[in-house]
Amino acid sequence: MAPATLKDWLDTDESKAARWSGDGGGETVGHHSGRRIVEIKHKSKADLKEDDYAHMNKVVGYVHRHLAQGGPKQDVEHSTWRHSLMNWGHDPLKD
Repeated sequence: MAPATLKDWLDTDESKAARWSGDGGGETVGHHSGRRIVEIKHKSKADLKEDDYAHMNKVVGYVHRHLAQGGPKQDVEHSTWRHSLMNWGHDPLKD
């Protein structure tokens, strides 16, 4: 997803409903990752740090694992599965 699209998505109720906070409170893991992705995508390649690359490797792993699990058989568009992937910067309906 483009940074602006991802940033707008993170402000929606659907995005906030696809949640796992990890510690039971605060910002969700997906939202934190999405915000970080937006920050990374706004950097030039020369400005990227080791932790930026590490985060993007984590993102790629998350997306690959969830795509491999497969989505729901019906209503993929409105599914928590899709919304969670979108929080991590990937819309499976826009491949």
